[in-house]
Amino acid sequence: MDSVRFEIMGEPASKANSRKAVVIGGRPAFIKSDKARKYVVTFAQQCPQLDVPFACDVRVEMIIYYATRRPDLDESLILDCMQGAVYLNDRQVKQKLIYWALDKENPRTTIKVSPCDPAILPNI
Repeated sequence: MDSVRFEIMGEPASKANSRKAVVIGGRPAFIKSDKARKYVVTFAQQCPQLDVPFACDVRVEMIIYYATRRPDLDESLILDCMQGAVYLNDRQVKQKLIYWALDKENPRTTIKVSPCDPAILPNI
């Protein structure tokens, strides 16, 4: 497979800010926020389920369109959501090209996943 492209409607929660403290069985624990849990469900409903997920290292390119200027650019929850559907594990992601954009009327994420060529390194 060369690559897969798709779009997920809705604004992702920042993984860094997507935890809340709760008490479970008398013990404190951190769980995903309501916004993060809802986004995970929404993502799963829209994400393609590849017949054979990528098993090789991958390159992920995405544009995250936020509804406001407030959120930080954070793709980590999206990478988690693609596990098992697009690739086996997010540890396979070896290259990322992530963009922040604004679309107040239509927050969404446009995603392209393709095999990674580890021989191609940037000239930094």
